Amino acid sequence: MDRHHLLIIDGMALLFRAFYATAVRRHFMINSKGIPTNAVQGYMRHVLTAIEHAAPTHIAVCWDMGSTTFRNELFGNYKSNREAPPLEMVPQFNLAKEMTAAFNIPNIGLAGYEADDCIGTLCCQLKARMDITVLTGDRDLLQILDEGVEVWIMQKGMGNYKKYTKNLFQEEFDITPDQLIDVKALMGDASDGYPGVKGIGEKTALKLIQEFHDIDHLLANLEKLSPSQRKKIEDDTEMLLLSRELAAIKCDVPLECSWEPVLWMDVPETGSHFVIEYELNTVRSHLVKLKWKEEADEIFGSGM
Repeated sequence: MDRHHLLIIDGMALLFRAFYATAVRRHFMINSKGIPTNAVQGYMRHVLTAIEHAAPTHIAVCWDMGSTTFRNELFGNYKSNREAPPLEMVPQFNLAKEMTAAFNIPNIGLAGYEADDCIGTLCCQLKARMDITVLTGDRDLLQILDEGVEVWIMQKGMGNYKKYTKNLFQEEFDITPDQLIDVKALMGDASDGYPGVKGIGEKTALKLIQEFHDIDHLLANLEKLSPSQRKKIEDDTEMLLLSRELAAIKCDVPLECSWEPVLWMDVPETGSHFVIEYELNTVRSHLVKLKWKEEADEIFGSGM
């Protein structure tokens, strides 16, 4: 019997990507209820396209649940540099989750943790039983690559992915996926608002971890570094260790999730009805054009 295949989707990554793809032209697709739907429609098109490409037996979507997590307790400035979402985006957060549920896809998230942590936890819980594909735009998730766990990074265009396996990652970067945590700790992450070691960029960070393997061995061998590199690390050791905590995806989030409910069968009627109710015309067209054409014709009519 073939192994089950779980597709885990980083919901927020898809939603934001979809919003900004059309927001630049202020094409918010406001329906007759006065609700903007550009992000929701692009998000669901990404989801349906990923299902076509991955052909999963099971599917789940993970979400951030609020702007504050345990990382803010560790470091008050964590993600403090991010602007509030545009007004047109705000009503689409809940709408996207409602649509996901209407398609019989579970929404998974837990207050105090990021979607990445939920994704990492699901992978750790289930990778022994199923093959897993993670769809995201966030390269931080490359650290969870493992045997049977792929990470697809969205590229420009619908259905265009950089598909990473553990072996491909190691060939490309000459480090193991978990060593990415230490690289990030050294170089910091401007988008997440933690600095790492001032003056050490991505190339130097990668080279140091390739040579010393991890932060602990690096700190134990500072005498082997150039005087400049040694001083930078000695001056910022505390932030380096804190950045390592911030960079690491937490894989033991207390999720209560059985994998059985995430079984993917097909687009249910509730999903099609949601599309009609909220006038999601681009999703409607997408359903008609893809493999669900016969079922979509019955629900939407064949005049598309």
